[in-house]
Amino acid sequence: MQYMVLIYQNESHDGLVDWTQLGKDYKEYAAAATQAGVMRGGEKLQPSTATTTVAVRDGERRVTKRPFDEAQEQLGGFFMLECVDFHEALEWAARCPGASHGTVEIRPVMPT
Repeated sequence: MQYMVLIYQNESHDGLVDWTQLGKDYKEYAAAATQAGVMRGGEKLQPSTATTTVAVRDGERRVTKRPFDEAQEQLGGFFMLECVDFHEALEWAARCPGASHGTVEIRPVMPT
């Protein structure tokens, strides 16, 4: 089953992060997931200041050039993993470097 591992962090804490080390940690994590055969994809996202939200209400499109204001953490990246079950996905999510400096959400992908 496929699982999205969504990585959230509080962007206001970015100055507290050793980005060089974190980059190495993510590279090692991606390599381990690839070697284990569970990696299906993943990317780092631009900061939430690059976000545009879109909603359609009563046929009218509403575009806002900003993320949701009330969010404490922002989506910073994701991995798509193919795991045997939730427990395996949970193990990979716990190994994700984002779990040590933010929050990692595991979400099963809806089967087609």
